[in-house]
Amino acid sequence: MTVAPDDARQGASHLYRAMRDFVRSVDDTLPGKFEITKEGIVHDMVSAGGPHEVTAARVSRRLERVMRDGLLAHNGTPDVEDVPEGVMRHPDVLVIAWADLDVEGSVDPRAVIAAIEVVSRSNPDNDWVGKMRDYPLLGIPVYAVFDPRTGTGAVFTDIHPTPDGPRYATRKDFVYGEDVTIGEWTIATSGLPRYGDDEG
Repeated sequence: MTVAPDDARQGASHLYRAMRDFVRSVDDTLPGKFEITKEGIVHDMVSAGGPHEVTAARVSRRLERVMRDGLLAHNGTPDVEDVPEGVMRHPDVLVIAWADLDVEGSVDPRAVIAAIEVVSRSNPDNDWVGKMRDYPLLGIPVYAVFDPRTGTGAVFTDIHPTPDGPRYATRKDFVYGEDVTIGEWTIATSGLPRYGDDEG
């Protein structure tokens, strides 16, 4: 059986909307974070509190201290969604203008200035592989990763086309303790917790 492109697109859209409805129905009832990628639903068992949440909060506060008025480094809801691409992601920290956040539902990814992720202990490939693919596809110009497993991270910029789709061309690695530049802003990474710091 041959499926015409329009039929295939309509079927993909229907499947995406079904996945989105499911994610929204379980979001407040099951632990962890649910997102939608080209491959399907990703469930990340992010624990409340601990190094993951502390890192996101500290990065958010440090960015907001150096950003101009009208911008914020938001570490809450909503999702970033591109329905035609069939992708819905939830960055740990979202750099965006207040005006672009003031919308009903999901945020337009084209309004996002930078997305920041703190690597989870349970599913590191979601941040290092999946979001490395999805964020340039969504047109998010800067993607920063903080990894409490290793005390390292990287900032990705300069989206360019490749045979496998848009990808970041530039990667700048950092080690906790160094200053890191995310977009136009430079912040300290000293004092960020690592997994194991809260265990004893």
